[in-house]
Amino acid sequence: MSPQLPRSAVLGYAAGSVGTGGFSTLPGLVLAFYLTDTLAVPALLATLVVILPKVWDVLIDPAVGARSDRDATSRAGRTRLMLAGALTLPVGFVGMFAVPDPLGPAAAGLWVLVFFVLATTSFSCFQVPYIALPADLTDAYRERTRVMAWRIAVLALAILLVGAGGPALRDAAGGGRPGYLTMALGIALLLLAGMVTTVVTTRAHLRRPPAAAAGDPGGYRAGLVAWREVAAYRVLLSVFVLQALATGVMLAAAQYVAAYTLGDQSALTLLFAALVAPALLVMPLWTRYAAARGKRGALTLASGVFAAACLGLVAMLWLPGGWTYVLVGVAGIAYAGMQLFPLAMLPDVVTAAGRGRGGAMSGLWTAGETAGLALGPVVVLLLLAATGFRSSTAGEQLAQPAAAQTAIVLAFSVVPAALVALSLLVLRRYVDPGAPSSAPVPTPEGTA
Repeated sequence: MSPQLPRSAVLGYAAGSVGTGGFSTLPGLVLAFYLTDTLAVPALLATLVVILPKVWDVLIDPAVGARSDRDATSRAGRTRLMLAGALTLPVGFVGMFAVPDPLGPAAAGLWVLVFFVLATTSFSCFQVPYIALPADLTDAYRERTRVMAWRIAVLALAILLVGAGGPALRDAAGGGRPGYLTMALGIALLLLAGMVTTVVTTRAHLRRPPAAAAGDPGGYRAGLVAWREVAAYRVLLSVFVLQALATGVMLAAAQYVAAYTLGDQSALTLLFAALVAPALLVMPLWTRYAAARGKRGALTLASGVFAAACLGLVAMLWLPGGWTYVLVGVAGIAYAGMQLFPLAMLPDVVTAAGRGRGGAMSGLWTAGETAGLALGPVVVLLLLAATGFRSSTAGEQLAQPAAAQTAIVLAFSVVPAALVALSLLVLRRYVDPGAPSSAPVPTPEGTA
């Protein structure tokens, strides 16, 4: 049995969620709106700019995972790739929002595309081994839960800080291109600090997994072999991807809801805070509930509440108003559980399958998450393009046709509700491969 990890390693690992949560959240929240309503990029072209870097990320994630598995068995360790990603991600991230003024819509879209590809490559180098790290830090079921509880708490804080603070920083800087660049510079420093902290504090505590046997597959093949052989992994990843897609759709639609449904672009900050802030309060309650009912039961409840709350938001079609924030807050309580439980269940699945292929499994997991989050803005942009949405430049907000107004509300309500409902059907087939019957899950208070 592994000894208890020191608090510095636990909190240091959690700090990486500032980078992963921040980069996963902010582009999905503001990039589509930045393209269509600041750079005047047409919706269909903006769709390509948003999706192509994510397609690239999906393609390389399993290869990064295989490389991470090779590094894990050597002196370099998984943190070598993580450090490379941590140091280069801020460069690509800032570049995305540093489009020179003279560039027209098409050239501006190409500029964003190039730097988005660079940023997503760096993100993959950090994120894939980061997800595999808990299984290498400890083999104790309780200790893995302790590590993940702190990570998810920091993840919620990072999502709130970056998701709400980023647009607020943009608006405080005057909006437009200068506002987005100011936002990018400030958030990039935050991402860098979190990711480097993880590399420095966890390196000395990693256990080398057994080396893969000669001839073992790598890249996508290794991840797909685990997908085929490990039923719990297959089900859990399917649930996670569907819920990531639901989240991606809702986040991408939020800015449009703020601007065109609620009539105030700054309402995005309140919407995002309502969705994410509850996690800081209810995480201990979700953890206790999981101790009594199991992780699958807790994820089922969280997903059901989220779907019901999203479905209720369709009433914005007839009566937009302040009540929206209350219902989004209910969805936020459920969203906390939807963030916690899949990531808390993954180390159990990896350990049961064998840590030697943890990187490959994390690579496929990250590819699935990336695809889901990336397709969210694509779904929204395609809905807007199909319903006649009119793109504009900064400082100009055009009246939208009724069909586009309806599409915006549906993307924020019915679409994510339907996707999460579908994930619940898949979740029914999950069987926890590692939970001991007599090992209660510790609460954050008990592990601080």
